[in-house]
Amino acid sequence: MTDEKLLELALDARKNAYVPYSGYAVGAALLAEDGRVFTGCNVENAAYGNTLCAERTALVKAVSEGCRRFIKIAIASAGSAPYPCGACRQSLYEFAPELEVLVTWDGNVARAPLGELLPHGFGPSSLGK
Repeated sequence: MTDEKLLELALDARKNAYVPYSGYAVGAALLAEDGRVFTGCNVENAAYGNTLCAERTALVKAVSEGCRRFIKIAIASAGSAPYPCGACRQSLYEFAPELEVLVTWDGNVARAPLGELLPHGFGPSSLGK
């Protein structure tokens, strides 16, 4: 899977975002180690704490399908770089501390390792697992 294709899938997923409050639509495409791709979009809620980010939507879909190993995620939005929020960084770190993160917005593309976005992350190995 090329980076370009993964970014395209994230852009497509963004079209399904439900964002009546923020207006900030985000799409994500999570590439599993076995080659499968799980997409997600953000789904807002009037009770803001129940909002689910695109990254966690894709992750939950993947885990619910039995997938646990991931190598890359592409995240797409407009207006600003859609780096994952803290909750998404922690959720992704649980399964893929070495994950490569690609973000795209307004024709720009940037990348960073998840470990750089969440230094000293806390995961299963922190618990001796």
